[in-house]
Amino acid sequence: MIVKTLLRLAAMLLVLAALPAGAAVNVFASVPEWAALAREIGGDKVNVFAATSALQDPHRIEARPSLIARARSSQLVVATGADLEIGWLPVVLRESGNAAIQPGKPGYFEAAAQVRMLEVPARLDRADGDVHASGNPHIQTDPRNILKVAEALAGRLAQLDGANAVAYQAGLANFAERWKAAMARWEQSAAPLRGAPVWVQHRSFAYMADWLGLKELGALEPKPGVEPGSTQLAGLLERQKVTPGRMILRPAYARATASDWFGERAHIPVVVLPFTVGGSPESGDLFALFDDTLRRLLAGLK
Repeated sequence: MIVKTLLRLAAMLLVLAALPAGAAVNVFASVPEWAALAREIGGDKVNVFAATSALQDPHRIEARPSLIARARSSQLVVATGADLEIGWLPVVLRESGNAAIQPGKPGYFEAAAQVRMLEVPARLDRADGDVHASGNPHIQTDPRNILKVAEALAGRLAQLDGANAVAYQAGLANFAERWKAAMARWEQSAAPLRGAPVWVQHRSFAYMADWLGLKELGALEPKPGVEPGSTQLAGLLERQKVTPGRMILRPAYARATASDWFGERAHIPVVVLPFTVGGSPESGDLFALFDDTLRRLLAGLK
């Protein structure tokens, strides 16, 4: 085992030593939103690989050899953290043999550590379903969080690649200026959503609800990560009669069965949101992600 570890470390050092001066930083992003953000900040100073696509459940990914190989040649891993990738990323990092990208090292960056976490559980019990100890990990649905992560990520890139620190700060400044202008536009157009009661299929949108002032009535899932059965959905239909929701929100990667069943019987629309970059044909970058999200939400009110 020791010999195997030493061989992996030696191979990694040879790869790093072979990089020419000024070579782009290889970034391994666990999910599409952080891949897109790294490109916004780093431009041509980074080579970015996204480990997952928008139509994959980021909780349930296989630690494939191809992912391990990518991690082995990366100088920076950008993860959400808060246990979102707990089922696969630790295996990828361990098997990569790349000491520079392990948790606690400068080559490992967690987005969730940069923001205020919502829905931090008062207790931890597996009987409660797929509960995340640090809070709800789906921080990317609030653009205010994106900006906070961008600021920290630019600093980390500058730390790892000091020769291009000025370029990273310039990339951040350019992004932040455009992002703040876009946020003002989004918040103005989203005014009709404030106070709108909604159901969610999975608790994927807590941060978006906090940003826009949506009123979450509850989740279709009886517990996080547990598919709702007929008894659960029938109970929610009775609640709908008392406290009507205007729509049901479902992330693009999730199965349609439960939300379609509920929407048909409650006579309210199911709004499928892209959730991350690439989750719809119209959400090709971070700006388009929020443009399309708000279009879909406002259409759901009509």
